[in-house]
Amino acid sequence: MDELKHRLKQVIINELHLEGVTAESIVDSAPLFGTGLGLDSLDALQLAVAVEEHFGVRIGDETEGKKAFASIDALAAHITAKKGAGAAATA
Repeated sequence: MDELKHRLKQVIINELHLEGVTAESIVDSAPLFGTGLGLDSLDALQLAVAVEEHFGVRIGDETEGKKAFASIDALAAHITAKKGAGAAATA
């Protein structure tokens, strides 16, 4: 899970072109939007596309996105759950 969180941080930094932000400076439990990392609604769209491209997980709608994008912890758990559900569905 720690490796997934690190990869998520790198994807966020690279895809959203966050200057001066390092993976180490992003707290896993901190909000990604608003007072946390300071992302906005345009970033949410970009992040949803990046998550699908890099991790093969689609964010279905705004409600799912709000829950998944709450923090790095939440996003990692969402990806892990979706990947697990996908593997179970194909088994």
